[in-house]
Amino acid sequence: MKQFFRLMAALFLSLVLSLAGLAPPAAARGKAPERIPTILISIDGFRPDYISPALTPNLAAIAAKGVSGTMTPSFPTITFPNHWTLATGLRPDRHGVINGAMSDPAHPGVIFGKSSEQPWWWDGSGGPVHVEPIWVAAERAHIRSGIMFWPGSTTAIDGIRASDWQAYHADLPNHERAEVVLDWMRRPANIRPGLALLYFGDVDVNGHRHGPGSPETTAAIRDVDAAIGYLRRGLAGMHRQVNLVIVSDHGMAHTIPDHVIWLKDYVAKEDYALVSYGGILFINNVPGHEAKLAESLKKMPAFIHCWGKGELPERFHYGRNPRVPDWLCLPDPGARIMDGNPEHPNDGGDHGYDPASPDMRALFLATGPAFRSGTHLPVFDNVSIEPLLRRLIGLAPGKDRDGTVAPVEKALR
Repeated sequence: MKQFFRLMAALFLSLVLSLAGLAPPAAARGKAPERIPTILISIDGFRPDYISPALTPNLAAIAAKGVSGTMTPSFPTITFPNHWTLATGLRPDRHGVINGAMSDPAHPGVIFGKSSEQPWWWDGSGGPVHVEPIWVAAERAHIRSGIMFWPGSTTAIDGIRASDWQAYHADLPNHERAEVVLDWMRRPANIRPGLALLYFGDVDVNGHRHGPGSPETTAAIRDVDAAIGYLRRGLAGMHRQVNLVIVSDHGMAHTIPDHVIWLKDYVAKEDYALVSYGGILFINNVPGHEAKLAESLKKMPAFIHCWGKGELPERFHYGRNPRVPDWLCLPDPGARIMDGNPEHPNDGGDHGYDPASPDMRALFLATGPAFRSGTHLPVFDNVSIEPLLRRLIGLAPGKDRDGTVAPVEKALR
């Protein structure tokens, strides 16, 4: 019996050794390839024609050697609606962030502002679709994400935030923002974000205050270009390959001093409820004053175009969301409608205008292993950015989006 067990043990050992010989050693097998991170950068209010080798050597190098193009922003050409479009692939009328200031009939008396974090502002509550930004989709798929100041990123959607995020701090220098992303990229693979978003706001701030082409705006452009150069050098120094996508939310138009009008000169104060003004005017009816307001708006100058809700041109894809106010007045680019006492009513720059205006065009640049070199794309709508990000991080296309990856397909390897 003992001989039988010894024989069986010998046969078992022989079988194990022979099978081991069929498999390559652990060193030869190696590790599974690491995920190549994707970084999306937004430069608020950056016009594509700001790029030049002298002023923006880092962005110009990407434009020359990587992928370049321009985008048509979504209507209205305002920061918060377009950043949420970039993150969701939905137009503002569908994702519900229809303006930088708004109210919701389902929540009377509550006003949306830049620090509003209630999920129902952001998740499409009461609208036709459930809204989910790209970082929430990534987290659901166990892809870690990191967000540096993107509008809406401090709000938990379905209880989910990015694994790494920071509350907005406007005074944090651009290179320190870039350093946060570099710190994320230095982490071990298991806690390194596969998707990172980074926001720069100074170009927009100075564009508003001083106008495109001003020394102050030029300095802001130079600084953000330097921060992007710092980021790229840091990535190269750690031998970290990334797919880098750089966009803006909208452009910026010079204000035309003799095309600044005051709402009080055309409409009696008691006839409207103000929502917001500037490069676009949003106002609501006052009960009992509807007819008077409609007549007053007809007297606006020819460079101001007013529509009631539901009457806007179809190309704007706007006006069906319950948050859209009763009236919208759109000046020609450079004109402004003012109410109150702004600090600089007659100079500087503004946006909010028709997305078809060349001044409103948005930036698109990309570089990295996923992209072809030296590719220039025709103008495309910014609803294609979220589908592109999904492709880059390995997610299936989202359902019921307003855009597809098709307009940027030829830039992909």
